[in-house]
Amino acid sequence: MSVTITGRPAAGTTNGGVPARRAVIRWALRMFRREWRQQVLVLGMLILAVAATVVGAGVATNTPPPSTAGFGAATASVTMPGSEPHLAADIASLHRTYGTVDVIENQAINTGSSQQAYLRAQDPNGAYGQPLLRLDSGSYPAGAGQIAMTQALATLYGIHTGGTWHQDGRSYRVTGIVENPANLLEEFVLVAPGRLAAPTQVTVLLDAQPADSGYGPHSHASAALPGLPQGAVAAFADQSTSASITPAAIVLVISVLGMVFVGLVSVAGFTVMAQRRLRALGMITALGATERNVRLVMTANGAFVGVVAALTGAIAGLGAWFAYVPSLQASTGHRISALNLPWWAIALAMLLAVLTSILAARRPARNISRVPVVAALAGRPAEPKAVHRSVLPGLLFLAGGISCLCFSGGWGGNGGKDTLLLLGGLIGVIVGIFKFAPVCIAVLSAAAGSRVPVAVRVALRDLVRYRARSGAALAAVSFATFLAMLICIVASVRFSNVLDYTGENLTTSQLVFYTTDHSPGSSRQAFTEIQAASLKQQMNGWASSVHATSVLQLDEAGATLQQNRDGNNNFSGPLYVATPQLLAQYQITNVNPDADILSMRPGFSSEPSMQLLYGDLGNPDQAPTIASNPVIEEVSDLPSGTSAPNTVISEHAVATYHLHEHLSGWLITTASPLTAEQISQARAIAAQAGVSMESKSGELGLGQIADSATVLGLVIALGVLAMSVGLIRSETDRDLRTLTATGASSTTRRTITAATAGALGLLGAALGAAGAMAAGIAWAHSSLTATFGNVPLLDYLLLLAVLPAAAAAGGWLLAGRDPARIARQPLE
Repeated sequence: MSVTITGRPAAGTTNGGVPARRAVIRWALRMFRREWRQQVLVLGMLILAVAATVVGAGVATNTPPPSTAGFGAATASVTMPGSEPHLAADIASLHRTYGTVDVIENQAINTGSSQQAYLRAQDPNGAYGQPLLRLDSGSYPAGAGQIAMTQALATLYGIHTGGTWHQDGRSYRVTGIVENPANLLEEFVLVAPGRLAAPTQVTVLLDAQPADSGYGPHSHASAALPGLPQGAVAAFADQSTSASITPAAIVLVISVLGMVFVGLVSVAGFTVMAQRRLRALGMITALGATERNVRLVMTANGAFVGVVAALTGAIAGLGAWFAYVPSLQASTGHRISALNLPWWAIALAMLLAVLTSILAARRPARNISRVPVVAALAGRPAEPKAVHRSVLPGLLFLAGGISCLCFSGGWGGNGGKDTLLLLGGLIGVIVGIFKFAPVCIAVLSAAAGSRVPVAVRVALRDLVRYRARSGAALAAVSFATFLAMLICIVASVRFSNVLDYTGENLTTSQLVFYTTDHSPGSSRQAFTEIQAASLKQQMNGWASSVHATSVLQLDEAGATLQQNRDGNNNFSGPLYVATPQLLAQYQITNVNPDADILSMRPGFSSEPSMQLLYGDLGNPDQAPTIASNPVIEEVSDLPSGTSAPNTVISEHAVATYHLHEHLSGWLITTASPLTAEQISQARAIAAQAGVSMESKSGELGLGQIADSATVLGLVIALGVLAMSVGLIRSETDRDLRTLTATGASSTTRRTITAATAGALGLLGAALGAAGAMAAGIAWAHSSLTATFGNVPLLDYLLLLAVLPAAAAAGGWLLAGRDPARIARQPLE
């Protein structure tokens, strides 16, 4: 029998050289192909992380409209009123001064929606306006009596190409369907250039730069453009090339944090794989493999997992992105090129996936390579390190992270250095939590005294024994809780300004008919009694058809609010009158008779330097009358929608300041959500009557954001717990068999698994909550009241209470099955 030696170690080497490494890598590849099912969780999470980065980068890059969305190919625009007597001369003057110009004329038309629509005259082949106009079907209008309209208006009027549109006693033939690619939500009817007799607004696109470099992008200062006609306003496209944090970079930052989370979970998975291969690794060590060779087995396995996950995740992410582009176009309101992706960010995400997998595999590889050969052949894991060794590094990372967050600028951060400090601070806090995880497990186990049931003590002992797995699992659960709470904190700040109140405008079962513009000081004239009666009759008929539960008349008194501090911080939203019908609608009875303003906005009554403005607010030549420090009372029973009567002026104030009430509209509430057909019917009624209506838009409330973040955190944390508890309990199968053989019941086995999951859930919720609070306080230390004054405490309590309870309940329900018979553990 002859043996052929295909490779020989290099002279003077003690690790087998290149042939040994090549053999070890081939063996690792075979093991990866054989055991891919055992690694499917790590593979799946890495694939999901890469795919999410691809889709997220595409969404972040394409969601904001381009900086030149309103300018087309121009660098500036000049807007003039159509009533300007020297309009033609002014346009000619701009042409002489700046060369080529592109003129777009608009005339406002009423379509029954609170969103303005226009009759527009624009040259489809204009020098600068071509990117603002696109033909979807048919042809552009070419002569008198021809129009093209957007799809939304065509649907509203039930018109197709070739049909006839009637407006103001005239008939137009529809030649095509058009759109503004930069704003798909814009509704307009296109006529041929020069066919608009009485435009209300004229926009001139041209190539010009602001004369004063002190004006920033999108400046609206007339002095910034020489030769500007009287009454015209100039605006400039953002041509800035200064370095800034791009949306793709933000997504990449989030991807880094996500990879940290995936890496924490992957450590547990690779640790279990190393333990399962312990005897096989001991065998190759007995045959002469060095510690470096043994480490290479696991490291190569991690590299294979990372490469497969990166490629598969990129392909899956691109497929999901191409499928999502049409929906994203509809939600963002502008056309999107599917290939407009930050490829550099995608490449870095793929590289991060490979590096994450390799680094996650190196830690168990290093530990397993130090196991003595005899212990490895016997399948005994190495003794875990003392937990106190991770305390000092954890403190250092936490201190460094909190310091970075303190100096990152908080809400006043402006990118660049502040963003890097923010990222470094978050990573420092997360790593600090990871370092403290084993310590918390050991402390909890030591705190379990003799009075604790034996099954619980067994579970806590196993957590300490298999600290490499349980510590990584605890860190991952803590990260999920940390992220959910951090989202709640950040979201709550946007909802903390009671003057610039934000959130849902209306519920899905509410709709408002406006007889006047709902913003105070509107120039739209109130309806006459005859017009109001006719509209009310049509509206009541529609309300009956949709089974409305109430029709509430909304009145205004020509008043608004502002805060006279650090400039004028104006009140946002309508200020309706608190009529007896309105108070009865919301069952409000006990109010302060001296109150001027009633509001459900939390903290509004404590706002200083408030002023009530009233008078002829729509007249810029007449200053309004100001009443300082009106009496404001908070009434939580008022509705919370931004377009609903969340803040009202009392009849006491109306009488005191001699205000005059006038009809503003009607708020209709139905028992069930309104359908698209019902909303279209209401819009047709409003268009016919020359008024407008408003229904539920896409804004989210703080509760929705916080609840979504809480649910997401719970789902991720429970998923990690299910995987981690399964890994830990799988390593103690022999112990469970022994317990069963000595008479342990299914209740004992259920208690062990439930205690394992509950302990990890409790520690993870506590660590994550503490980390999020520390990070939030450090980052927003100069504005703690604004940051934490509106946080949803209920969501915090749900995370702290529901997570451990759900984990324990899940562990109890999924355990208890009799273990399989004792079998020989095979060599790999």
